[in-house]
Amino acid sequence: MLECASARPDAPRLAGLLRKTDWAFLLELAEEHGVLNLVAARIREFDETVVPAESRALLIERQRAYALSALSLIAEMIRILERFGEAGIPALVLKGPALSLQAYGDATARQYGDVDLLVRQRDIYRVTELMTLAGFHADVPLAAVAADRIPGEYLFSRTNTKVIVEVHTEKTLRYFPNSLAIEELFERHVTLEFDGHDLPTLSKEDALVSACTHGAKHCWERLMWIADVAAMLNRQTSMNWEEVARIAENLGARRIVNTGLLLVAELLHAPVPASVEEKARADRWARKLVGRIQTWLPTAGEASPGLLRRALFRSQMRGGFLPGIGYLTRLLLSPTEEDWRAGHEHKGSRILETGRRLVRLAGKYGRDSN
Repeated sequence: MLECASARPDAPRLAGLLRKTDWAFLLELAEEHGVLNLVAARIREFDETVVPAESRALLIERQRAYALSALSLIAEMIRILERFGEAGIPALVLKGPALSLQAYGDATARQYGDVDLLVRQRDIYRVTELMTLAGFHADVPLAAVAADRIPGEYLFSRTNTKVIVEVHTEKTLRYFPNSLAIEELFERHVTLEFDGHDLPTLSKEDALVSACTHGAKHCWERLMWIADVAAMLNRQTSMNWEEVARIAENLGARRIVNTGLLLVAELLHAPVPASVEEKARADRWARKLVGRIQTWLPTAGEASPGLLRRALFRSQMRGGFLPGIGYLTRLLLSPTEEDWRAGHEHKGSRILETGRRLVRLAGKYGRDSN
């Protein structure tokens, strides 16, 4: 699976591995890691002496199903962007089809099940109105938005369909150690073309830092997040590394990016420039974090770190003892919609909400499955 997800796979080695593969297990693991599309793309290069016809057919069938789902989401995303444009609300596409285009050159190449958009916090009330008028259910109601309740994301879903839209703002993206300079993101944004439509998204440098931060948010438990970074580096050969370093430094994400770069270099043969890799390897804590990640990566989250190890991981990936403690404290003590009680429109006791959050996190991660 690593060879299939590699930025530069070794065809003879991959053929030898495929001949010895337990196909049922490989397909199950690829599904859990979100890289089934990558596996399907690689096996097309081999004949039936390497890939059994039944396994090939199953992979291609699933790949087509993902492609159709992605196209449906993209169509919905384009309609939403048009509504936002008519209302004068700028928005950027995060992850999903935009990252797929930047990293793989194909909007349906990577697996994703929702649409992620970034808007300014000041526009979120109007965004919620527009999404509601378009037939979406708002997980965070207008009353809560008016009361300035800040969730983990503003989630919208359409009844009786699988369409989910997550809208983010500079206040919901909490996993960047420092505050997000959203105006700079909009200034640096680029526009991608898909089927005659423009998709506004992050610059490749911002997208790289964002992809590393997203992977770190999830403790890099699934291979898909590592594969995205590797594919981005393989395709975006004109990456401005000075700009990447500046963005990461401003966001307090230098070690987060170092960890991501070492992961893709060691596991997926990504073309990280020698000077950039040397600087990343000089960060001994980034090297240690890569070692830890590799202990839980094979299980795709089934043996994820428990609460204490997860807390330690979060503090160490920030870089520096005091900054790490501050970052961890902010993440632990910032309630989201999962910690609110009924009555979203009223701000409750911050102490009670923080207490509920700690109890919820203890219940979710308290037992170390290792």
